[in-house]
Amino acid sequence: MNLTNLRKDFPILNEKVNNKPLVYLDNAATTQKPLCVIEAMSNYYLHLNSNVHRGVHTLSQQATTEFEHVRKSVQTFLNSKEQEEIIFTRGTTESINLVASSFSEAFIKEGDEIIVSELEHHSNIVPWQIIAQRKKAILRVIPFNDNGELDLNVYKTLLNEKTKIVSVAHVSNALGTVNPIKEIITLAHNKNIPVLIDGAQGVPHYKIDVQDLDCDFYCFSGHKLYAPMGVGIVYGKRKFLEAMPPYHGGGEMIKEVRFSGTTFNEIPYKFEAGTPSVADVLGLKAAIDYVNSIGFETIQKHEDELMQYTTKKLLEVGDITIYGNAKQKAGSLSFNLNGVHPFDVGTLLDQLGIAIRTGHHCAQPVMQHYDIVGTARVSFAIYTTKEEIDYFIESLKRVKQILL
Repeated sequence: MNLTNLRKDFPILNEKVNNKPLVYLDNAATTQKPLCVIEAMSNYYLHLNSNVHRGVHTLSQQATTEFEHVRKSVQTFLNSKEQEEIIFTRGTTESINLVASSFSEAFIKEGDEIIVSELEHHSNIVPWQIIAQRKKAILRVIPFNDNGELDLNVYKTLLNEKTKIVSVAHVSNALGTVNPIKEIITLAHNKNIPVLIDGAQGVPHYKIDVQDLDCDFYCFSGHKLYAPMGVGIVYGKRKFLEAMPPYHGGGEMIKEVRFSGTTFNEIPYKFEAGTPSVADVLGLKAAIDYVNSIGFETIQKHEDELMQYTTKKLLEVGDITIYGNAKQKAGSLSFNLNGVHPFDVGTLLDQLGIAIRTGHHCAQPVMQHYDIVGTARVSFAIYTTKEEIDYFIESLKRVKQILL
């Protein structure tokens, strides 16, 4: 992979921040977009702008064809059995909320149990808390150890006849831990319990095969995969999607509306009420094509090298605590300069042109586990270079001199 040439695909990397070249290390929050994605969106508004599925005129027909081609691309990307198992949403958060709401209406009753983990992003905690309260169900939590790894022995004890669904992250956004999702799924399936995987942090780093994983739902956002904000995906097995009621009501999700009663559309349209963000969906296809052209083996190798390199360099700085030392990590590395608030570290690094993320990362239970207010987090992408890491490390040393 020629990083110099690849970086030319991302115009924003030429920006300056505080008169310094931008070093963008906040990719777990959102990735930058290659020109091909920006052009796909622009092309839609310049040449195809029309509502989909609803018009007999040429523009609407063309837009609909392009839109549905994306569904087929996502099916291939995830290796789902059929494209009807692919639902467009606004992002991972809406995807999980859709499943939580609709699945619970069909399958969860008072006294039932839902399992999540202590590692989860708030988007995979709060929707299930709401459902548990609404349905008078019980939320069970898989703990993790100080290395940032889930305790599967405890997980096994949580699984029982009252468990109706397990919902866990593929990769922790706060610690970078790669969870053993295949084992988690198998253990649940041994008791006929379905599993949702929050793939927001998994999709950018790994080739996903939902049939091989045998997960029942897989959710992700486009904007963490070099695609636009405003588009996300629910993959769901047909048997569950057909049994689940609609999440939103409105146009497109119906077959016929009468005041005497409404009949709903077939999947996936049953879950896609209203006008979608067509340009963002088309941008998603461009992003998928882009990462496929690079190849996930190449992406994974590059990012694994960055993880090892950055970890080594960080520890050499001294007075650094790294949170989460799981055997398998991807994408993100969280740390603190001992005795210093992470906001102060992030603010000073920003003055040097370096973008990192600071705070609790929408994973407050993780911070509570370590008894800290938050961390500084660096996260990598296909365009991140070792030279950028070196500049970040040298800048962090300067910050350390100022603050300690």
